[in-house]
Amino acid sequence: MQDKSPSRHDAGMAIRRKVLGDAHVNRAEAAKTDLDAPFQQMITEGAWGTVWASDAISLRERSMLTLALLAATGNFEEIPMHIRATARTGASRRDVAEAFQHVAIYAGVPRANHALKLARQTYAEMDAAKVNGEDDQ
Repeated sequence: MQDKSPSRHDAGMAIRRKVLGDAHVNRAEAAKTDLDAPFQQMITEGAWGTVWASDAISLRERSMLTLALLAATGNFEEIPMHIRATARTGASRRDVAEAFQHVAIYAGVPRANHALKLARQTYAEMDAAKVNGEDDQ
């Protein structure tokens, strides 16, 4: 049985909600099964409760790093989620574009190009939701 640190788990859920929004986290929690519950616990405590909860760098900087790393490693599936999170982390559209330019130079133009395509699509969805008075999360 894994040692579940309530403080790290609680911190992880709090920062996860702050960055991704309640609607996203509520959907993820509702979809959790016995199969993926240990994985969800691990990322809540490790990624969110340790890395994202650290005050060593700002949420804006962490958001930019995350987007650049996702693009550089070709993990495109999570880019829209983290683009949406920029509304809460303070990373601007220019910040994101700059991060993807770094990806182009250091990891490859095709990866940066695909990441920019996903960012444009996601920002368009966010803008449309805002115009329609909807919660995009």
